[in-house]
Amino acid sequence: MATDTQANPRDRIAWLALAGLAGLVIIVLLVSWWRRPPQMGVDDKVFQTVDALYTAVRSENPSRVTQCEERLKGYFEKGLLPKPAFVFLMDVIARTKRGEWEPATKRLYDFMLAQRREGKKPEA
Repeated sequence: MATDTQANPRDRIAWLALAGLAGLVIIVLLVSWWRRPPQMGVDDKVFQTVDALYTAVRSENPSRVTQCEERLKGYFEKGLLPKPAFVFLMDVIARTKRGEWEPATKRLYDFMLAQRREGKKPEA
């Protein structure tokens, strides 16, 4: 006969299942946090160039992609584009050079959606 202090096996299973589900939710949240695309900063010229890059990638225009690449390199050298974002964008551009236009378009679109334009604007 079970007493009030003894746990019912079904209760234990339910608690274990709940703990497992909570752990899974935490893992999914952490993975999605770590996989977020980097932020590109707050500079308007950088945003305009990334927008132009998206148009060039979407229309599969190699010469426009190259023009955007050169501008992005200049912004990076001037400190207007953070290194993680620069590396991400160079990867997108490298994909276009390999003919991977559709995957490049998707990655760039996801990157643009993740931008929050947070932070301090650089001094002019």
